[in-house]
Amino acid sequence: MQSIGIVVIGRNEGNRLKECLLSVIKEAKIVVYVDSGSTDNSVALAKSLGVYVVELDLSIPFTAARARNKGFEYLLQVQSEVEFVQFVDGDCRIVEGWLKRAIHELNAQPDVVVVCGRRREEFPNNSIYNRLCDIEWDTPVGEAKACGGDSMMRITALKKVGGFNPTLIAGEEPELCVRLRQAGGKIWRIDAEMTLHNAQITRFKQWWKREIRNGHAYAEGAWLHGRSPERHWVKESLRSWIWGLFLPLVAIACILPTQGLSILLLFMAYASLVYRVYRFTLKRGYQSTDAILYGLFCVLEKFPKLQGQIKFLLSQLFQQQRTILEYKSSTST
Repeated sequence: MQSIGIVVIGRNEGNRLKECLLSVIKEAKIVVYVDSGSTDNSVALAKSLGVYVVELDLSIPFTAARARNKGFEYLLQVQSEVEFVQFVDGDCRIVEGWLKRAIHELNAQPDVVVVCGRRREEFPNNSIYNRLCDIEWDTPVGEAKACGGDSMMRITALKKVGGFNPTLIAGEEPELCVRLRQAGGKIWRIDAEMTLHNAQITRFKQWWKREIRNGHAYAEGAWLHGRSPERHWVKESLRSWIWGLFLPLVAIACILPTQGLSILLLFMAYASLVYRVYRFTLKRGYQSTDAILYGLFCVLEKFPKLQGQIKFLLSQLFQQQRTILEYKSSTST
């Protein structure tokens, strides 16, 4: 296998981190774990497994982007000749054989700078929210506009664009991919198992916070790269405003003139959107129950995503420091 390094990031991942590190230390010689202020035994665990550990400065706000950059920088200090870097979140396990498959793809296509595969939720039946994550991550194979937190990247390309944007509290991978594509690189998703994810999203409140985070990412991404021709996340941002605010306001304003018909029309519009998502999800091969569930939550998510966008705009208006939005439950080893 060609020279490859692994960068794992985490914060209070508990046993999930242990499983993650065990899945990569047998696959690569250089593994760097970046800890973002864990209060559990994550750092001691990583050191006990013989991986390199970087602890982020507590005086600077945490972001996943900053953690990945620090891990990448440390990786190059340890082995400057490394050709590829696999980023992985501490709540995921690398599937056996993925690294070789990804390297093969990068070698076969010199213009491809990022390769990703299928991230699966390891316990989709533990909660409806875990199941929703698993469906969400089932994206089309082939050339893509963006990757997620788990992906293999060509180091020369990553260095060329200056790495991740450390100020972003969410959506840092798609934003990086915008710059990589602008520099002439391609993002490729292959038909291969990549990682198993352990979300442990068991409560509605966690799901809601996750969608607030996603909405914040949409707004910030559009703010940075929303101009033509990229139009990065402009359409996604507008959908939240239309479905989460404008249509409800219009329906409420028209209650008296329409004798309440506007509210009925609003719910019919929501039902129509649920049905369209349901039909699309069915065509992807999912069961009817999953398709209905996914359709319902694709409508419901417009409201927390709108909240996240408003949160970003207010922080811009009042020049407030943005901090990470945590939604996961921590575990212990």
